[in-house]
Amino acid sequence: MIPGDQEAVRDLFESVAPRYDLLNDLLSLGGHRLWKRQAVAWLNPRPGQRLLDLCCGTGDGALLLAQKVRPGGQVLGLDAAAAPLQRARQRAAQEPWLPLQFAQGDALATGLTDGWADGALMAYGLRNLVDPARGLAELRRVLRVGGRAAVLDFNRPDPEGGPSQVRAAQFQHFYLNSVVVPVASLVDLKQQYAYLETSLARFPTAQQQIELARQAGFAEVGYRPLAAGLMGFLTLVA
Repeated sequence: MIPGDQEAVRDLFESVAPRYDLLNDLLSLGGHRLWKRQAVAWLNPRPGQRLLDLCCGTGDGALLLAQKVRPGGQVLGLDAAAAPLQRARQRAAQEPWLPLQFAQGDALATGLTDGWADGALMAYGLRNLVDPARGLAELRRVLRVGGRAAVLDFNRPDPEGGPSQVRAAQFQHFYLNSVVVPVASLVDLKQQYAYLETSLARFPTAQQQIELARQAGFAEVGYRPLAAGLMGFLTLVA
C-alpha cells in the first residue's frame, strides 16, 4: 500500500476493524490504553466542554473523553472508515448516558466551524493522513483560542539524533517485523500491519512535528515520549 493513499488507508481500517481492539491489546500488552489515558489526562477535560476525537477508530478515546464532560458537555468522534465507527457506536450504546456522537468525516476537512472544540484528541491518525501539515492546520482551526489538543502516535526515531535514536530505530524495526507482523499474520492481517513500518518511513520526527504544529498556528507546542520513545504525543495549545 502506498503511504498517504487515503482510500487505501480507509480500506485498511475497514478490514481490521473486527480485530482491531484485540490486536491492539495483544501487541501493546495493553499499553495503548494507558497511553490514551495519559493523553486524555493532559487534555484535562472538564464538565460542559465540547471535545473532538479525530480519527477516532473504534472509540477508545471518545469514550474516555465523554466520561469527563458530564454534565452539559459533548464529544464528537470523527473517522473516515465506516466499520470502526460501527464498532464505536456499539460500544457507546452500552453507556447510553454518555454525551457522545460519532460521524464519518475527513480529518483534513471536518466541516466544523472555526473554534468549535474546547479540546481535541487524535490517536494514531496523523501518521495516516495524506498531509500531516494540513491535518494539524485543520486541528488548529477547529479549536478555540486556548483549547488543548493531544496527538498520540508512534514516535519516529531521528536517524541523526545520536546513538540512542539509532538504537530506538533498530528496536522499533525488530518489534514491528518480529512481533507485530507475525501476530497479525495469525489472523490473516499480515499486509495491513506490515503497513505500519511503511507509514513510519514518511512520518515526521518529533522535532518536525513540533515545527509543523507551530506553522499551523499553535501558540504552545511540546512533545512527550512514551514507552521508551517508541510512542509519543504532541501537546498543543491553540
